[in-house]
Amino acid sequence: MTEPARKHVLIVEDSFDVANAYRILFEAKGYRVSVADRVAGAVEQAIADPVDFMLLDLTLPDGSGLDVLDALRGGGLPTTTVALTGHDDAGLRRKCLASGCTEVLVKPVSPRELLAKMEGWIR
Repeated sequence: MTEPARKHVLIVEDSFDVANAYRILFEAKGYRVSVADRVAGAVEQAIADPVDFMLLDLTLPDGSGLDVLDALRGGGLPTTTVALTGHDDAGLRRKCLASGCTEVLVKPVSPRELLAKMEGWIR
């Protein structure tokens, strides 16, 4: 009997410490985790290995997190994408949702809250 496939989480975050903390959190819950710190790397990973959940920082060294979604429109869009931003801005929230994000969370995000929401989205 084969083991069921673990859900794949892609963390797109340019801060090593933040990305590592999320990686540890998700791996402890049994998710398979990949990390990218730039738009190009996130797009490559999502195309090469389908993603169930993407945690997407909006400010990246080589563009906006929304550039990742734009690049994946032709194929490779994750089932669920949650944008992370440091700015609580209604216009930005609308833009993210229109681009395909399931939710927009303002940093800092409680790990417990994020995990609870995530598990509801990708059952």
